[in-house]
Amino acid sequence: MSAKRFALVTGATGQQGGAVAQALLKRGHRVRALVRDPDSKAAVGLKAQGAQIAVANFEDRGALVQAAAGVDSVYMMTTPFEGGIDAEIRQGFTLAGAFSQADVGHLVFGSVGSADRKTGIPHFDSKYEVEKHIATLNIPYTISAPVYFMENHLYPHALEALRGGKLADALPGDRLLQKISVSNIGEFVAVLIERRETVFGQRYEIAGDELSGEQCAAALSQVTGKNIRYEPFSPDTFRPDNEDMALMYEWFARDRYVADIEALRRDFPEVRWLRFDEWARQQDWSSLS
Repeated sequence: MSAKRFALVTGATGQQGGAVAQALLKRGHRVRALVRDPDSKAAVGLKAQGAQIAVANFEDRGALVQAAAGVDSVYMMTTPFEGGIDAEIRQGFTLAGAFSQADVGHLVFGSVGSADRKTGIPHFDSKYEVEKHIATLNIPYTISAPVYFMENHLYPHALEALRGGKLADALPGDRLLQKISVSNIGEFVAVLIERRETVFGQRYEIAGDELSGEQCAAALSQVTGKNIRYEPFSPDTFRPDNEDMALMYEWFARDRYVADIEALRRDFPEVRWLRFDEWARQQDWSSLS
């Protein structure tokens, strides 16, 4: 076990930040959870597990500097899904600047796989703008760049389709796509925070599995005992409401994430890397019946 760390976790009541906070707490580290609503169920739960709670929004640099006071590590994440791409970049710059001002010893930024490859996907490009800005600051940093979340299969619209015996996605059935569980993201970031100096300046693409939609459907059929077929649809389906999503799936269809899954398993044995079927066996599929 490495030295105990004291980490500030942004987005601590969300999927990724919550997984990071949980992983750090389970590994015996101190956590300060940055939240907007300290009375939310997730915030109350983190406090009950021993986390400190700090309240700030991503636009308030002064409050962010104060929230980072005394910690030795920060997990930082941004999202375009509330204020849009420009807001994500602005908030990312504010967060990084505040943590640099607070003289934090290690910043781990949660980006996205292939953001550095000029994909043309807006929410990939925005995260890379934040990555580039972080590299200009006087703060040791590491980039964690996860691929497609396995948990996307648990969204309400996805579960509704599965109840009808259908796994639908905007890719050909035999097209491979790298995926990762949110729990693995949390574990990986915790290990980065533990390893500290040895991972400064590094950018890690992280994935737990790579499989096609047809293979996902077969795995879900086996795990749930329900006959699930894969049905592809056009990325254009997204376009009227979500151009970003359409562009992402068009990129998935012609290119691919490049995480080295076997190297990750070899080099980061502390992480309990999950294949898709292993992840599926950990989920509650009772609502499908």
